[in-house]
Amino acid sequence: MITTRDIAERLGISVSTVGRALSDDPRISEETKFRVRQAASEMGYVGNRAARMMRGASSNVVALVIPDIRNSFYSTIAHELSKNMETEGFQLMLSETDDDRMVELRHLRELSSNRVAGVIIVPTARPHSESVKLLRTVPHLQLLRKHPSLGSQWFGVDDREALRRATAHLVTRGHTRIAYLGGPVELPTGAERLEGFRSALREGGLPDDAGLTELGPPSSVDHGRRAIRRLLQCPDAPTALVLGSIQLTRGALEELSEQGVKVPGELSVVGFGDEPGFSWWGPGLTTIGLPIQEMATGCALWLMRRLKTKPSNDGPYTSVSPGSLVLRGSTAPPGGRAPSVSG
Repeated sequence: MITTRDIAERLGISVSTVGRALSDDPRISEETKFRVRQAASEMGYVGNRAARMMRGASSNVVALVIPDIRNSFYSTIAHELSKNMETEGFQLMLSETDDDRMVELRHLRELSSNRVAGVIIVPTARPHSESVKLLRTVPHLQLLRKHPSLGSQWFGVDDREALRRATAHLVTRGHTRIAYLGGPVELPTGAERLEGFRSALREGGLPDDAGLTELGPPSSVDHGRRAIRRLLQCPDAPTALVLGSIQLTRGALEELSEQGVKVPGELSVVGFGDEPGFSWWGPGLTTIGLPIQEMATGCALWLMRRLKTKPSNDGPYTSVSPGSLVLRGSTAPPGGRAPSVSG
């Protein structure tokens, strides 16, 4: 096995200089770093990261802690983050919590023991107190969801405004009986999206009972299907539906297709997220588009900058991205047909 001593002997420099050059120590000139790295590559040197970690150095791993990789939002985020991290010499590690705070804690314990360089986390509704303490010891930021105990670095979407615009779109088309299917209010995203839905009803002059709400696990396709069945069986069934998560949207679309509900003739639908299949589902799904690539790039750039600066420079940071309403053929006035949507 090639060692740093072998590289030092080849180049005629000290072992400590080789070690510092390989760790990108600012005390070493760029010319020397280049020579060392070139020699290391030619000789087939593989760094002993375990030994470095025993001396207190962090790894080159950045962890992404998310509820569910089956959600296309998170899988796309993971892909974009991985590409951005790789260009900076970091590797992305994925951890799934299934929105369970104890699973979240176990992952964070393991990540901490392995000295990850940083953590990007979509937190559970009530992070464990030990999770809070563990995250204080590592550079981290929150993604999409924001919990006050986990600091003030956050990248997210203006959930309230996104749902307000989606619902207002249906109100302006004359719907007075609108259902909302979203996540629980214990999640900050769930609370913001529900408030956006309700605010649009108020702004449209509709009474409180104009809106039907079905709240449940945002990552459950099955819950979306069950909720649709319940809504369709209501004595005064809604004429329009707004969805508050990608997985719930998938479940709703599957159930509506299976039951043969005519969209938008019998039910107007506004989805959440814009998966590739949404554009050709039925008449084309009107939906809330999310700036996934931009958000992932922003997260990566912020964390890379943070990892290269001193902790004292770790101040509050918030990045709020707007959603967009993508108009297609799944909405129309009650009992009517959708107007044509020009490209």
